[in-house]
Amino acid sequence: MNEQVSGIMTKNLVTLQAQDTVQTAKEIMVSKRIQHIPVVDGDSLIGLISIQDLFKSNLNQSDYANTKVETMMTKKLATLEPTDKIGTAAEVFMEHLFHALPVVENGKLLGLVTTFDILRYEYEKEYPSR
Repeated sequence: MNEQVSGIMTKNLVTLQAQDTVQTAKEIMVSKRIQHIPVVDGDSLIGLISIQDLFKSNLNQSDYANTKVETMMTKKLATLEPTDKIGTAAEVFMEHLFHALPVVENGKLLGLVTTFDILRYEYEKEYPSR
């Protein structure tokens, strides 16, 4: 758990812009089987939208096509730097019940670490030949 999160983070991310629709976000989450999409302005992280955001909103699915991501995304985010340790990410996940943490450097989005990334990391350490 002392390795850097940059070694396990997902780097090739699907991202959205603030003006994209919630319908677009939902379609991406379903088709790519992902639960979190960073929202960027250029390469700067400005928010995160999750499947949980869709579930907890009071928005009818019929309104998704007319609703912008910026109205539903989480703007105040916990983030990691690429040199932060995997153990730090695990601690944040356990303490705050988050499931994804953007990895940023100087405001620029570099990747995303999820609870699944940590689970895979630990599994591969325990069972390296699989």
